[in-house]
Amino acid sequence: MREACHTALGLGQWPKPAVTSHLTNVLSPVVVSTEDPNKKERDSLYAHIEDLNQGRQAMLHSTIDGEGYNGSDVAKAPLSTSSVQSPDNQHPTIDFDGLSWPSRGTLQRKEATKKEKEEQLVKLSGAIRTILECVGENPDREGLRNTPERFAKAMLFFTKGYEENIHTILNGAIFHEDHEEMIIVKDIDFFSLCEHHLVPFFGKMHVGYIPNGRVIGLSKIARIVDTFSRRLQVQERLTKQVSRALSELLQPQGVGVIVESSHLCMVMRGVQKTGTVTTTSCMLGVLQSTAQTRKEFLNFVNRK
Repeated sequence: MREACHTALGLGQWPKPAVTSHLTNVLSPVVVSTEDPNKKERDSLYAHIEDLNQGRQAMLHSTIDGEGYNGSDVAKAPLSTSSVQSPDNQHPTIDFDGLSWPSRGTLQRKEATKKEKEEQLVKLSGAIRTILECVGENPDREGLRNTPERFAKAMLFFTKGYEENIHTILNGAIFHEDHEEMIIVKDIDFFSLCEHHLVPFFGKMHVGYIPNGRVIGLSKIARIVDTFSRRLQVQERLTKQVSRALSELLQPQGVGVIVESSHLCMVMRGVQKTGTVTTTSCMLGVLQSTAQTRKEFLNFVNRK
């Protein structure tokens, strides 16, 4: 599938399309149209992504186990690598519910009514009160009296990425541009929660891609990082989700993502090693297949 993303198309005097030929039906260059080609091709792109996720949408409303997918076959994401198949990498990153690797509770949270959200806040606050009691504290003392509700609200904010829709965040910020050189946004701050211990890990993310006729608004890259980091995560999956999201949105020649972070689960507890930095990467398309292009990306990222 990677090869399909490497092809740059151009027809006569007509500008290179921002979407590959299998995503849109572009008019002949000799036909004059009053329609906005940018809007038409963006709509076609979104329709294609929606088609990719039809199988996934059916699963969201049928049989999903507590951890995620039940393993049914769903179309793979573009630029997919040859990595070992797992529930995490068999399914596209983006869907129109704004979910990724969802469980049953994820969809329930996103579609909850105002009353249901209030009930969930009360339920979560009660759970925090129980935790305070179990660690030997008095949840009724002055300093802790409102802590359960405060923490419940904070936890909902820390995981607000579950309620965010990629396409709402994108807001149509995909632009046609005749640029085929590398674009890199470095040092994007992010904060996330380790799903194993529910303690923070945080650091910086470096994101780069080589366009294939389309570019994305630079601020949207940072917003995509926030969407996936504001969930219960492991760093490896977070790295993969951001790279695949860009590949599905832009169909670029290649995508590279490098994440450097500190995990409090190994600083505050366990081995208690301060100053350690964990680095993960995900390379797709030409950044994976071409050593020289990958080296160029790494040199840009390491440049101070």
